[in-house]
Amino acid sequence: MELTEIRKNLDTVDKELLRLFLERMDLVDKVADIKKDSHQPLYDPVRERQILAKIHESAGEPYGDFADQLYRTILELSRARQASQLFLSSEASKRAECMLANEETILPQTGRIACFGTEGSNTQNAADKLFSHADLLFFDSFSAVVKAVQSGLCRFGVLPIETSANGSIGRVYDLLRGAEVSIVRGIRLNIRHVLLGIKGTDLSQIRTIYTHEQAAVESRSFLDNLANVNVIPCQSTAHAARRVAEANDPSVAAIASEKCAKLYDLDVLAENIHDNAANETRFICIEQGAKCYAGANRLSLALTCENVTGALFQTIAKISALGINMCKLESVPIPETAFSYRFYVDLDASLHQNGVLGLLSVLEHSCDSFQLLGNYTELIG
Repeated sequence: MELTEIRKNLDTVDKELLRLFLERMDLVDKVADIKKDSHQPLYDPVRERQILAKIHESAGEPYGDFADQLYRTILELSRARQASQLFLSSEASKRAECMLANEETILPQTGRIACFGTEGSNTQNAADKLFSHADLLFFDSFSAVVKAVQSGLCRFGVLPIETSANGSIGRVYDLLRGAEVSIVRGIRLNIRHVLLGIKGTDLSQIRTIYTHEQAAVESRSFLDNLANVNVIPCQSTAHAARRVAEANDPSVAAIASEKCAKLYDLDVLAENIHDNAANETRFICIEQGAKCYAGANRLSLALTCENVTGALFQTIAKISALGINMCKLESVPIPETAFSYRFYVDLDASLHQNGVLGLLSVLEHSCDSFQLLGNYTELIG
């Protein structure tokens, strides 16, 4: 049989498959109507196992496993369709509805903003880019920023959430999961590290370097090439620069931003000392309660799955079934557990999209734990 004839036969088969798929989805809609009227659950694991076992047996060798994967996908698509029809209530869906009810058109450019770090920090740079006329209040810890927003002391808070070198900042995620706040904006900034010292200092004189732990990780190659230097962690790179200025000691330096050189009247002893030229940090802006702003196109979630074969795959399949792009998936160990993990997930999606509210409900019902952290726009600074 010639290739052109085989392809012609494939086209005929595909046409028939599509007709049968559409017929099946029409039947799925009818099932959803019956479940809705009779208050039956969306997911029937017993029936799905029966279907998959029958398919695998009927297909036989060598295509049994392929048929199994095909029908798993079909069943996920069917469930996603039913979810959009049924819209099961959940804490996540209620929070999403509240966000939509509180949706505002434009993120204000004024107000009191809680900012991690101190004057000259990278977080301040992010806050300045997000808010052109803001009153910044600086705090020395992530938790203090979150508390300032929760208490109403500040309307917004700005925090780092992820670095290109080390991934997510777990402490920030932990605080977000336990706080009544929402991520309402994000921004990505390219971070440039320089070595700062007092006026007239030579690089050979340096014996102590102050910096934030993350900046030290991002500048590891530079630090490894220095002899007899002690690296001391600080609350932020800006705190480090301030300590050097206050010490007024030529043996002391700081890894910080070039902005700090001007702010604290320091010399730049070495430029661009970070390992990766594409060194970036993501920052988020949080607001009290369930809030979002028009144009939001990124969803941030935190979830855990049952530690069994296929649990994560099934979670991803539910998202894929709606044609939604997953732009982040990161696993982090859960403290005080043995090899259990929490997943941080970002989706290119809006709460306004068809099926998204249903998806959130399905995910919450199928995951061990699930939190909707925010729906927001992320800027490139």
